[in-house]
Amino acid sequence: MTSKFFAFLDRMKLIDRWALMRNTSVEDVAQHTMQVAMISHALCVIENTFYGGKLDANKAAVMALYHESAEVVTGDLPTPVKYYDDDINRAYKNIEHRAEQKLIDTLPEELKAAFSPFVKVDKSEPEYVYVKRADKMSALIKCVEELAVGNKEFEKAYEATLQSLKCVPEKSVKYFLDVFIPAYSMSLDSLLD
Repeated sequence: MTSKFFAFLDRMKLIDRWALMRNTSVEDVAQHTMQVAMISHALCVIENTFYGGKLDANKAAVMALYHESAEVVTGDLPTPVKYYDDDINRAYKNIEHRAEQKLIDTLPEELKAAFSPFVKVDKSEPEYVYVKRADKMSALIKCVEELAVGNKEFEKAYEATLQSLKCVPEKSVKYFLDVFIPAYSMSLDSLLD
């Protein structure tokens, strides 16, 4: 049997994000996924190190690697459309679940149990919260980078995203905002100093 699973996932690099906004640099789903995996891992490590967490940072990183996998079937639906109203959101979630199942169905039977929990994540897993926070943090980073080069198109998205992150209870998110986010607007020379 030939499995299409990883060939499908490889197509993440072909799906552009932020399609409804003027971008100075294009970001694809593969780039976004890598960033979310790194930040998910970091948030869990920070939570464990400073705030008494008992999270599996590696599990969070793997969850993040597959968190957008359905988009290789559905494409990236912009956030304002996805969350326009409850009916659209429910319909999109249904499409997303079907796409996830389609991906799982492409795996050899012996591998389905190993990959399914990452493609079809149990949202009650404690690490999943950190993947969602990292996903939002990735959006904030995109806004910071765009604003740093003068793209005012991202001003409102920046303000809304920052505000939503400031309201979450996880202390690791505030730590990441305070310690790591400021460097994302620095030039290469400033980073190297």
